[in-house]
Amino acid sequence: MKKKISLKVGLLGLVFFLSGCGAYNFSGADIGTAQSFQVNFFQNYADQTPGSTIVPGLDRDFTLALQDMINNLTSLSLTGSNGDLLFEGEIIEYKVIPMTATSDQRTAQNRLTMSVNVRFFNRTKEDVDFERRFSFFYDFDAAASLTSVQAAAHEEIFERLTQDIFNASLGNW
Repeated sequence: MKKKISLKVGLLGLVFFLSGCGAYNFSGADIGTAQSFQVNFFQNYADQTPGSTIVPGLDRDFTLALQDMINNLTSLSLTGSNGDLLFEGEIIEYKVIPMTATSDQRTAQNRLTMSVNVRFFNRTKEDVDFERRFSFFYDFDAAASLTSVQAAAHEEIFERLTQDIFNASLGNW
């Protein structure tokens, strides 16, 4: 008799434990009742900011990086229109500036900075909508050309920007 009760209590405890785990995920995303998301193409308007340059394909690569981040960290479906969650915006800055100098007044290190303006709309919970600027940078040796470090720079900058956008829109920390 005691064995049956212990077994039932153990199974009941296991059921509660497993059902409780379903409410959590490792990303901490709060998607509410949303089932889909849409990331509109991020146009590159960096040339409108003094000192910024246009890099061909940057807009496409950033848009795809944001789609991948959300797709990998949530169970939401990517859609081309009428998504429950909508991300849109533009690249507003992409420039290299000297950061540190040597004793003979030469540049020792450069900083590539990229900024994006993001508008987020949640059709299932409108009080969390926002428009915000996100920015990150990549420092590199002044002796290196931008083209030689661009792949690594984009990887690091995109990772940080998309993570910041994800945390601002869906983060539940």
